[in-house]
Amino acid sequence: MSMKQPLVSGSATAEPDTKGAQRPVRRLVTVGGVVQGVGFRPFVHALATELGLSGQVANGSAGARIEIEGGPEAVAAFCHRLTTDVPPLADIASVAASELPPTGGTGFAIVPSLTGHGRTLVPPDAATCDTCLTELADPADRRHRHPFITCTDCGPRFTITTALPYDRATTTMAAFPMCPECAAEYTDPSDRRFHAQPIACWACGPRLRLTGSVRREGGAALAEARRMLTAGAILAVKGLGGYHLVCDATSSRAVGELRRRKARGDKPFAVMIPDADTAARLGHLGPAERRVLTGRSRPIVLLRRRSPTPLAPQVCPGSPDIGVMLPYTPLHQLLFGLPDDPPGPGVLVVTSGNLSGEPLVTDDREATLRLDGLADAWLWHDRPIVVACDDSVVRVRADGSPLPIRRSRGFAPARIRLPVAVRPVLAVGGDLKNTVCLAEGDAAWLSAHIGDMDSLSAQGAFERAESHLRALTRIEPVRVAADRHPGYRSARWARRDGRPLTLVQHHHAHIASAMAEHGLDEPVLGVAFDGTGYGDDGAVWGGEVLLADYARYRRLAHLAYVPLPGGDAAVRNPYRMALAHLRAAGLAWSPDLPCTAACPPDERRLLEAQLARGIACVPTSSVGRLFDAVSSLVGVCHRAGYEAQAAMELEAAAATADEVRNGYPFALEDPAPLLAAIVADLRTGTPVPLIAARFHLAVAGAVRTACRKAHRSTGVRAVVLTGGVFANALLDGMCAAGLAEDGFTVLGHTVVPPGDGGLALGQAVVAARDAET
Repeated sequence: MSMKQPLVSGSATAEPDTKGAQRPVRRLVTVGGVVQGVGFRPFVHALATELGLSGQVANGSAGARIEIEGGPEAVAAFCHRLTTDVPPLADIASVAASELPPTGGTGFAIVPSLTGHGRTLVPPDAATCDTCLTELADPADRRHRHPFITCTDCGPRFTITTALPYDRATTTMAAFPMCPECAAEYTDPSDRRFHAQPIACWACGPRLRLTGSVRREGGAALAEARRMLTAGAILAVKGLGGYHLVCDATSSRAVGELRRRKARGDKPFAVMIPDADTAARLGHLGPAERRVLTGRSRPIVLLRRRSPTPLAPQVCPGSPDIGVMLPYTPLHQLLFGLPDDPPGPGVLVVTSGNLSGEPLVTDDREATLRLDGLADAWLWHDRPIVVACDDSVVRVRADGSPLPIRRSRGFAPARIRLPVAVRPVLAVGGDLKNTVCLAEGDAAWLSAHIGDMDSLSAQGAFERAESHLRALTRIEPVRVAADRHPGYRSARWARRDGRPLTLVQHHHAHIASAMAEHGLDEPVLGVAFDGTGYGDDGAVWGGEVLLADYARYRRLAHLAYVPLPGGDAAVRNPYRMALAHLRAAGLAWSPDLPCTAACPPDERRLLEAQLARGIACVPTSSVGRLFDAVSSLVGVCHRAGYEAQAAMELEAAAATADEVRNGYPFALEDPAPLLAAIVADLRTGTPVPLIAARFHLAVAGAVRTACRKAHRSTGVRAVVLTGGVFANALLDGMCAAGLAEDGFTVLGHTVVPPGDGGLALGQAVVAARDAET
C-alpha cells in the first residue's frame, strides 16, 4: 500500500448524555484508491464487526462508501485501521470523513454498489495465492485441479474488468452464473471468497478446452496438453492477458521449431519454471531476485545464466541472461502437474502468442487464425480477455533494486503518485515499446505494454488500450501529449485527435518520467542515453546530458555526431555503425578489423561513397549506436536480429571479464581516442571480454566527467540515468557507483522502464506543465 500523510485526521467526539455515557457517533467515510476487487468490503465488514460497530459499506464510482456508527473511540479506531490493516492488494489513495446524525442501527452490512460520478481504481492481476494452490492440490477440496481457482487475494482483475464500479456484473465473469455453493461463499462474510468477483468452480465455469489436432474438455484437456508437451508439441495456451506459445524448454527439436515458426531470429525466449529452486539451477538467484520472482506480480526476471544448463541451446543463444518466471495462474501450475501426475516437462518456454513484431493475441477466434501454423493445438477457455496484457520483465541491480524492462502484467494499471498536480492529460508514448498514460491531479496510470506501432494490428491494440484505460480511470483528457518525431504513428494519432496537443522532446520525456516516479519537482542533470530520439536540430539524438525540469530543458553535452548511414540499415547491421565511427575518428577500415571483414566488399564500397557524399546519412549522437559500433568492431555482433542485440551481447562479454579497474580514455565530445585504444587492444590480442569491460568503464567515466562539468556550471547535484541504454545493468551500476562517489544524488528507474515503455509518463507531466505556461 502507498499513501501520503495520515489520511484521516481528528477523531470522533461526542457529548456525554445525561447519565454520563458518551453518545454514539456516525460517520460517512469515503475511501479512494485500489479498493475494489481486493477484498476491501469484506475487510471493512470484519473490522466493523470486531469493533462492535454498525453501518454499511458499498462500492461506488469514487471508491468505497462507508457509514459507520458506534462509540467515538471505536469509530476513531476503525478509521485509523482503514489505512493500516488493509488487504494485501489494496492501495489507499484518499480517505474523507464527515459527520452524520446517528440512526441507532444494529449490525453491519455490505450493500449493492452505487452509481454516480467519481473515480476508483482497478488493481493489477495477481498471481495465485498459496492458499488457493493448497486447495488446487487437495483431492478432498471441491476445487481440486480447477484451472480457475481464485479468491479475494489473487487472480484476474485488470484483464477481466469491463466497467466500474468493480462488481461481477462489470467483469467478464458476468457470463458465468454462480452455482449454489459458490454463491454461498460469495455472500458469507467469514469466507475468504466473500465478494470475490472471479469466484468459480467446476460447476459454474469457465470451461477449459483443448482443440486442434485433438479435442478434449476440462481435466482431460489438461492431461492431454501435458502429454503433448512431453511429446514435443507446441501449444497455444490462453493466459490472463493473452495467448502464449508453449513448449518443452529442454527439447532442441521443439524449441528450434518454435523459433522457426515464430520467425524469432535469435531473440531469447523466456521460460516458466515450477519453483524458485529450479530457477536457481538455471541462473544466479540472489535474495533480491528471489523476492521479485516470487512476489505477487510474478514478472519475468532476468538472471545471469549458469553453465552448463539443461535448456535447449535455442532458448537464448548469445544472451548472458535467462528470463525466468513462476506460474502465476492455476492453469500454468497444472501444466507442470501435481504430485500424482505422470512426469512432464520441468521447464517450459512460454512466449507471446504472435508472430514476431505483431501484438499479443487475446481473442479466441483470432487465435485460431493468427496462430494457425504456429501451434499444434490450442488450450483455451471461454472467459474473455478485455485488454491485452503481456508479461512484465524485470532486472535486479547489484544493490537489489528492481530495474523494470517491461511494465505490464502484475503492475499495470497501478497508480503512480505524481509530485505535481496536473490537469487531465493523455500521453501516447513513442512508436517502440509503446504504452499510453492518463494523468489527472496527483496521479498517473500507465497502460500495459502495447508494443511496436509498425502494423495496423498494433495500432488497433493501441486504440483498445487507450479506450479501456480511459474507461477505468474515468479521465477525460483536455490535452494530448506526443513525441516530436514527425513520423511516429502515435504522434500522428495524437494530431488527428483534435484536442490541444503538446509535442515533447524524446529525451526530455525520458528524464521527466524518472523525475516523476521519484517525486522530484526541481531541476536535475539528466543523462539520457538510447538508440533513437528526434532532436531539436533534426538529428538523431541519443547521447544527451540535459539540465531539465518539467517545463524546460537545456542541452549541456552530447556524444559527438557521426553519420547514421542508411538509417534502419545501420541499426540492423552494426558493422555499418562501426565503419561510420571509424571514419569519423580518422581510423582506417583495415581488413584485420572484424567489422571490416563482416561488411561485404560491394557494400563496403557503396558505404564509403555514401559517407563521402553524405547521402542518407542523418547525424546521430546515439550512445546506443556507439554500443552497436563497438560490438561489431570487436567481433561480437555484426547483424542484429532484434532490438539491442549487439549491445546486449557486448554487455554479456563484459560480464565475463575478470575485475577491471581502468577504462579507455573517453569524452563524449571526442570518441576518437576511445576507438583508437580499442583498435590497438584488438591488434595486441587483448581478450574481447576485457575490451568490452574497459569500454563500459569508459562510458561510465565519460558520464562522470560530463556531470562534474555540468555541476560546475549549474550547481545541480541530482542526476537522473534514463533511456534504453540504461537497461544495461552493468553500465547502470558503474555510472551510479561512480556518480555517488563524486557526491551526486543518483536516481534510476524502479517503477517505469528507462526505455520507451516509460516515455508516456514523462510526456504527461511535461504536457501538464506546458499547459500552465
